[in-house]
Amino acid sequence: MAHYEEVRVSGYGDFCKAVEQHQGKTIFAYFTGDKDAEGRSWCPDCVEAEPVVLKALEHIPEDAVFIYCQVGDRPYWKDPNNDFKKQLNLTAVPTLLKYGTPQKLVESECMKVSLVEMLFADD
Repeated sequence: MAHYEEVRVSGYGDFCKAVEQHQGKTIFAYFTGDKDAEGRSWCPDCVEAEPVVLKALEHIPEDAVFIYCQVGDRPYWKDPNNDFKKQLNLTAVPTLLKYGTPQKLVESECMKVSLVEMLFADD
């Protein structure tokens, strides 16, 4: 049994609801491109980073919340006015962040085991 809660959402509205429902907890959010029917993301970096991020979850703090968020299809993501870019200042996917802090890993940083583990373990 996991010692943290994992929430999977799709889209900015669902992400905001998940954050609201877990106020007061340590929240880590992982943003990735949408997946097709076969479970493959349009984002090659996301495909490469996902196993690293998911394996590193063993280092996430007790009682933390891990929100796995699909940001939409490629055309939506490429729109400079999408909510993730405007409201959360995301610049790329994959992005892994500790919500409410400046701590985040972007693109190839999400593929480095030591960096991902450090983000989860950092108190």
